[in-house]
Amino acid sequence: MTTPLRIAEPDPDRAEQALTPDSVQQYMDGIAAFLGGTANVIMQLSLRPVGRGVLESTVDSGKVTLHPVKRLRTTLTYIAVAMMGSDEERAAYRAAVNHSHRPVHSGPQSPVKYNAFDPKLQLWVAATIYWGIDDLYTRMHGPLDPATAEALYQYSARLGTTLQMRQELWPADRAEFFPWWEENLAQYRIEPALREYFDGIIDLEMMPPPIRFTFAKLQRFIVAGLLPQHVRDEMRMTWTDRDQRRFDRMLRGISVVHTRLPKQARMFPLNIYLFDLRRRLRLGKPLV
Repeated sequence: MTTPLRIAEPDPDRAEQALTPDSVQQYMDGIAAFLGGTANVIMQLSLRPVGRGVLESTVDSGKVTLHPVKRLRTTLTYIAVAMMGSDEERAAYRAAVNHSHRPVHSGPQSPVKYNAFDPKLQLWVAATIYWGIDDLYTRMHGPLDPATAEALYQYSARLGTTLQMRQELWPADRAEFFPWWEENLAQYRIEPALREYFDGIIDLEMMPPPIRFTFAKLQRFIVAGLLPQHVRDEMRMTWTDRDQRRFDRMLRGISVVHTRLPKQARMFPLNIYLFDLRRRLRLGKPLV
């Protein structure tokens, strides 16, 4: 994977725009986590070492196919604490995730080498989450002004640095990030075993039949609408201009309702998962 070479220099104007765990909350849409979660996972796992790490993982407690509700909680808690948590909370969650990640590494029979502690793999996962946040926010609310968009980008390095990704791996600014993103995404191919795994998640095969029959078709439509065209092609999904118009209308409708909700309702469930993390810390309960 191509990695960024340029390191961001300190910028006094950018420092004035710096976000905090409190101020970033205005950009954290809970509905976006629900809408974009599956599409984002597919893009994360399109990098083969990341995908193979999930396919071959022996940590059953973290598998979405076995424990979908727990997996949703741990994933969204990670996003919540990385973006809105204190340094102490981020450190505590890092330790918990590290414990879960320790067995996740390639074996003698693995077709590619991988290790869950690899900072470059964590860079890709963090970049994918940031791209999803930016993409859905823009689709639902319109683009941020350049200074705010850059401040949110710089702050989002926390999605990687909350684990082992070093700050200098994060592309220096948005002008560098998006070409790097497009270059890397275009290189990745989804192997048949991963495509089958993704199809099972998209079609909610791990959920009870009533949920699957009610929501699987809608989920497939949403996932296809949020994936970049290259990834749609790799997933062998069809997408027409009519589909795009329907999808755009759906997002506009959701946005009209969502923007009128109180702040805490807009943040749900990210705020609830952050509250739950803090409760678990107080009570000494497992975090993941």
